[in-house]
Amino acid sequence: MKPFVFFFLGLIMFQSAKSQYWQQAVDYTMEVALDHKSATYSGVQKIVYTNNSPETLNKVFYHLYFNAFKPGSEMAVRQRSSADKNTRFKISLDSLAPNQAGYLRVSGLTQNGVLLNPIDSETILEVPLNSPIAPGKSALFELAFEGHVPDVIRRAGKNSSEGVAFSMAQWYPKMAEYDSEGWNADPYTGREFHGVWGDFDVKITLDKDFMVAASGYLQNAETIGKGYSDRKRAKTKKGKITWHYIAPMVHDFTWAADVDYIHDTYPGPNDVDLHFFYKNDPEIIENWKKLQPHTAELMEYYNSKIGQYPYKQYSVVQGGDGGMEYAMLTLITGGRKYGSLFGVTAHELAHSWFQHVLATNETKHEWMDEGFTSFISSLAENEILNQNKDFPLEGSYRGYYALAASGGEMPQSTNANRYYHNYAYERTAYSKGAVFLGQLSYIVGKEKVFEILQTYYNEWKFKHPLPNDLRRIAERISGIQLQWFLTDWTQTTNTINYSIDAVEEAPDGTTIRLKRKEVMPMPLEILIQYKNGEVELHYIPISLMRGEKENPYSLEWKIQPDWPWANLNYSFTIDKEKNQIEAIVIDPSNLMADIDKTDNFYVAPK
Repeated sequence: MKPFVFFFLGLIMFQSAKSQYWQQAVDYTMEVALDHKSATYSGVQKIVYTNNSPETLNKVFYHLYFNAFKPGSEMAVRQRSSADKNTRFKISLDSLAPNQAGYLRVSGLTQNGVLLNPIDSETILEVPLNSPIAPGKSALFELAFEGHVPDVIRRAGKNSSEGVAFSMAQWYPKMAEYDSEGWNADPYTGREFHGVWGDFDVKITLDKDFMVAASGYLQNAETIGKGYSDRKRAKTKKGKITWHYIAPMVHDFTWAADVDYIHDTYPGPNDVDLHFFYKNDPEIIENWKKLQPHTAELMEYYNSKIGQYPYKQYSVVQGGDGGMEYAMLTLITGGRKYGSLFGVTAHELAHSWFQHVLATNETKHEWMDEGFTSFISSLAENEILNQNKDFPLEGSYRGYYALAASGGEMPQSTNANRYYHNYAYERTAYSKGAVFLGQLSYIVGKEKVFEILQTYYNEWKFKHPLPNDLRRIAERISGIQLQWFLTDWTQTTNTINYSIDAVEEAPDGTTIRLKRKEVMPMPLEILIQYKNGEVELHYIPISLMRGEKENPYSLEWKIQPDWPWANLNYSFTIDKEKNQIEAIVIDPSNLMADIDKTDNFYVAPK
């Protein structure tokens, strides 16, 4: 076969591999009116849904999240039947009175003008189609909806503990995502989300006294009134007003409303407007003013380490419970000590990269957003607050070690709704997820990890990346094979445990014997300090890597032969006598997540 034929076939295969990825698209137009006295709302919704998959769709699914907030719901059953308490729920769902519970109902659903007969399944609406949607084709769905805002129990609701009137997250009928793994139509039990990318055009009508904070860009600031822009919003005459927002290329839309919000703006990097909405409470104002320049510094840090924030606005909004990330804004509780307020903002803002641009399926791979966010926000906090910690990731490592020792760990690939213990989910998503990047730093080098993250961001922004997508980028940049790492760390509960087994005199120097005590393999870095003050470094790759990392230390190191995975024992010999050795340490960087470091060092007897 001629060379140009080989080239042509190769080009076809390359283009075919690139074209295999696809994602659906949905554009929302919604109008909603809120009656603040009854906490009920009603609206209409139009969706243009485009099927970019290679398959014909005969049905679609909607999420109706507010139906979970009531006695007897699947979320209520999950709450009372869990092996341990879910500390994120402050109130028992089964105890809710009708005025505290939530609901979301849909009526008049049509496809291209033809009435459909959806099947209601609490938080999931199954919709058999009047006519299939072929690959590359679009359909117009229209519906009316009405809902009741529950009390704030988890993320969203009314009358928060800090007095915020409305935190409207997951409030509308939301189209479920269909991807290469099929429909993502899990019932909502309080965990995670997955959404379809698209544009949102939303009009919110409510009493004039309320200030609104929302995803997207406000289109009618002039109509809203001078008070919105000059931060001196005064009480207005009774009546209704409509707030009009457009949010481009997002997979969610959230808003909050209160009559006592202070609204500040602060200039962020690259002409981004930072907005801050918080209660007019003298006890918190100083902290919220202090937060504003720090938020700009956080955004600059994430821009430099991951990639440019792609929107021109971001809002930090007091509301909800704890902290929760949404498109172009976060809802957080505001009555905190400053360290906590800054820390939560740092975490939630980082989600603008790891979830709201790199939109992993949180139900299946929650560690890719929660863990990566914990990793980068810990580093950002340490730098911006000048904490000068020797090991900023210590908290995440400590959480992982506790998880590994608990006996309740489940593989990181477990569906977020299927964890037996709530604490195991929390520590797996946040701590073990952050330590994943810590281990990657150890394997390929710290500088390479940021190059990997920047490439990952540039290649997968506004998409739904999978764990393997990150692995392949890491392999390309580092030159190291990493399938073994991704498999052991995310699909098993295998742990890392190495020891210095013996230090023995040998005819030509000293033999150092090492042992792998658990299943998961890792390359080893060995520091040897001599009594005369000299220091020596040795690097032992594992054969599964088919490569080596660059030396991250200022000292030269000696690369030893690969350690084959099947071998539990390994030894190498140095040309110094044993009596010259002061100490030997496995992993002087402390990055390797060895679950028992008590036998990772040798100290010469006195």
